[in-house]
Amino acid sequence: MFERNTLQLLITRTAEARRFIQVLAGSRQTGKTTLARQLIDAVSFPTHYATADEPALKDTFWIEQQWDMIRRESRNAMGLLVLDEIQKLSGWFEMVKRLWDEDTATGQDIQVVILGSSALLVQRGLSESLAGRFEVIPITHWTYPEMRGAFGWGLEEYIFYGGYPGAAPLIHEPARWARYVRDSLIETSVSRDVLLMARVDKPVLLRRVFELGCAYSGRILSFQKMVGQLQDAGNTTTLAHYIELLAGAGLVRGLQKYAGQAVRRRASSPKLLAMNTALISALSGSDLQGIRANPEAWGRLVESAVGANLVNGIAGTGIELCYWSSGNLEVDYVLCQGERLVAIEVKSGRRRDTLPGLREFCRHFPRAKPLLVGADGVPLEEFFQAPASSWLASV
Repeated sequence: MFERNTLQLLITRTAEARRFIQVLAGSRQTGKTTLARQLIDAVSFPTHYATADEPALKDTFWIEQQWDMIRRESRNAMGLLVLDEIQKLSGWFEMVKRLWDEDTATGQDIQVVILGSSALLVQRGLSESLAGRFEVIPITHWTYPEMRGAFGWGLEEYIFYGGYPGAAPLIHEPARWARYVRDSLIETSVSRDVLLMARVDKPVLLRRVFELGCAYSGRILSFQKMVGQLQDAGNTTTLAHYIELLAGAGLVRGLQKYAGQAVRRRASSPKLLAMNTALISALSGSDLQGIRANPEAWGRLVESAVGANLVNGIAGTGIELCYWSSGNLEVDYVLCQGERLVAIEVKSGRRRDTLPGLREFCRHFPRAKPLLVGADGVPLEEFFQAPASSWLASV
């Protein structure tokens, strides 16, 4: 079984004296349950795994039952409780808080790992009742080194098929792979996970916003233009809210324009970005060979893959990902952390352009480090193997 890099971190934290609830938060099919089961196999003390995804009706009393089971099994020694898909239980965080505080008061050493498919929903529950009691470990879409290590993929396969390990065995049957992504991942995420996060008055519009995000991934699209693309779309506030929900489910994000001022960033038109290129490819109606033969389509997919790699790679780090534009000039991505800036331009072909966008950005922000990915710059193979934070290291 291929182990994610976070497994050793989980083992180390679980073996420590009881400090925090560990929360594995991420979208569907990113390996959270596999990680938890590997953790259970790796520790030497009593463990108990339970999931709220089973069909039987559950309420928060179910959490108390699972907690009591590990209390009995551990017999006042260290124990590990793993609760999966917990966001499906209304008010779960209040019950977890009560039980955690009970163990704190009595000295019961129960380590708790919580898994949730919707990062946004889990985060809201944590902030409401569990402040100071948890650590979030983001579980993002799989990286190129992970997919290559697990399935022997090359870079082009990763760019087209993305980072869903569950779909990987199907890539030799492209039509079947696309159906799996659409039916088991997209349909489930949009129809279930996103609707769990908040009230959605127009589910059909939500789906169309998702499809628009995939079709225009890597492009700047104002909310007014979105309204033009989505007939009967309602107001722009609704569209912005739906993009936020889709981002919380690990599907589509709207990047803001870098302007050096947070207020101006929030007011900008978003750059749409699919957070896993499998979402784009599965909806495209084409296969890898067809996309690869179309330089424009392949270039946009490469740019989206670079953006997805960055946005997933900086999760939980405090690093921001934006874009920049001025008139007809644009910089594909801007990594920023405090005063450190990296301006990234993506080129999928061999020819190196004059890169006027990078030059203009560096004139406006002299402290920025320019970075060309592809062409005569950093090779794509090297870029996808490096941690996203490493590009800020030398700034």
